[in-house]
Amino acid sequence: MIAARLLRISGIVQGVWYRASMAEAANRLGVRGWARNRADGTVEALAIGSAAQLDALIEWAQRGPPKARVTDVQVRSVEPPDPLPTDFSVAPDA
Repeated sequence: MIAARLLRISGIVQGVWYRASMAEAANRLGVRGWARNRADGTVEALAIGSAAQLDALIEWAQRGPPKARVTDVQVRSVEPPDPLPTDFSVAPDA
C-alpha cells in the first residue's frame, strides 16, 4: 500500500548537501517525492512509498549526510498526490 509522509528536518541541514543526499537515498530505496529548503532554515520533504520504504528514509533523515547536524525530524501523514511523482527530486526552495 502506498503512503505519504511530510517531513520537516531541523538543525544544520542547509548548505550541507542534505537535499541531494536525501534524493540519492530515496531513489535507492524506491521512494518518490521531493525535498526543498524552507526560509526558516529547515528542509521539508514529501516522501511516498511503502511503510518499510518510508521507515527507512525517515531513519536516514534522522542522520542525514556527514556534514549535517539533525536536531529534529517531524513526520506527519498526508494524502499521496495525484499524479504521483516518478522519482525523488530536489524541489525549488519554498
